[in-house]
Amino acid sequence: MVEKVHDLDEYLKILTENNLVSNTNINSENCNSKVEYISFNSNDIKNNTLFVCKGVHFSIEYLKSAIEKGATCYLSDKMYDLEDLESELDKNICYILVNDIRKAMAILADYFYNKSWENINLIGITGTKGKSTTSYFMKFILDDYLRGHKKPVSAILSGIDNYDGVINEESHLTTPEAMELHKHFYNAAKSGIEYLTMEVSSQALKYDRTLGINFDVACFLNIGEDHISDVEHSDVEDYFQSKLILFNQCEMACINLNSDRSEEVIAASKNCKKVVTFGLTDQADVYGYDIVKEGKIISFKVRTDSFDREFKLTMPGLFNVQNALAAIAISYCLDIPLEYIASGLKKARVSGRMEVYSSKSRNLQVIVDYAHNKMSFETLFRSTKKEYPNKKIIIVFGCPGKKAFGRRQELGEVAGKYSDRVYITEEDAGEEPVLKICEEIAKHVLKQNCKCDIIVDREEAIKQAISGADENTIVLITGKGRETRQKRGTKYIDCPSDVEYVQKYLEP
Repeated sequence: MVEKVHDLDEYLKILTENNLVSNTNINSENCNSKVEYISFNSNDIKNNTLFVCKGVHFSIEYLKSAIEKGATCYLSDKMYDLEDLESELDKNICYILVNDIRKAMAILADYFYNKSWENINLIGITGTKGKSTTSYFMKFILDDYLRGHKKPVSAILSGIDNYDGVINEESHLTTPEAMELHKHFYNAAKSGIEYLTMEVSSQALKYDRTLGINFDVACFLNIGEDHISDVEHSDVEDYFQSKLILFNQCEMACINLNSDRSEEVIAASKNCKKVVTFGLTDQADVYGYDIVKEGKIISFKVRTDSFDREFKLTMPGLFNVQNALAAIAISYCLDIPLEYIASGLKKARVSGRMEVYSSKSRNLQVIVDYAHNKMSFETLFRSTKKEYPNKKIIIVFGCPGKKAFGRRQELGEVAGKYSDRVYITEEDAGEEPVLKICEEIAKHVLKQNCKCDIIVDREEAIKQAISGADENTIVLITGKGRETRQKRGTKYIDCPSDVEYVQKYLEP
């Protein structure tokens, strides 16, 4: 992989060509300085950094700090007064003012990292539910294949974890910001990684985090109503159209025929070299049928134009068959041999997703899952009712602050409809009061004539849900899985995961 360090005037030129520059003080005297790093984090600055001023909480103090640490140019959508800085050089730092900071970040990052994504087989997965599971199904398949050929395992960028060969961390965004995203691509390519699977959110597509990237395979799972708010999507149509952007920037498309609006996704994929459909309908190119659950194993058959065979999942949840079909369709496009598809799916696990814990002394079962929107809630409840008939359901959950406001009503109604008791608690409340969010959810639970308790402390809520359950009850702990942080205010605070709480209070 060729690495090239670009001059400041090259960045100015490419931003100008994209009609993004509104003002600059770059001239013939300073235009040839090298840009050795880019960042929007004032705590992550090196010498000759081009620093991006972004975010609703951005403060001029962050810019001053970046300059003191080595930033030599800043990119922003507004001018900053730096007269109180001691150094004349710092006061007159280079700047590029742009009219679209998000688009500028994507172009800047793509250029700085020299289109590293071109050196990777890139898989993008979008949908209202199932993105994380399908991404990890793909990772298990690809890793089995790569290990079989003595190659580095694949990279993954998901709503759960990020791994790129260098960075291995818990994620905060479903799809990272553009500058972080391209850094992951660079790390993966430099580490010799051949495949990277990533979740592509509607927000990432709408706000240009993936601008300029071309995916080898893009996959559409499903569409439901989510992320509708003043700061996300104005309505369902905006949400759906944002997801369709992915299919204008891919070589091959995999589309779920069982999803609403699948025909529109197929139409949006008209310029792709290949379109492969999948689903539980015999019209699909990758057709799943004969689903059987025996103990902890789910078996199902798949028919395509080149094979008809059985696959097995050892991960709970009948709904995961459709996620497995998506992974099979993607693997089919990538020419992954069947033996690795089968072995990968059989081994597949997703951290914090449909993890079942049992107390032998009380014959009690607790399920930890990331379900956090209406579509995933309904799927989880239906699957639980089917797999554990005649059992009562207790659920512990919450809703995030300052986004997806509709979830408070939707999740409250769904939980109240299917549950025998609901515990509402903290779940990344951020800058909103936790109690306010909980009370909004509770109103909708109570309208379903369901028992409801608000316990702001998440650990205490899980403790009480488990202690109040018996052998005829399934306890669902949703939303956080194995995440080890809570967003409080503008910061992420370390805390035990839901799995750790369950293991602490569930008798062995």
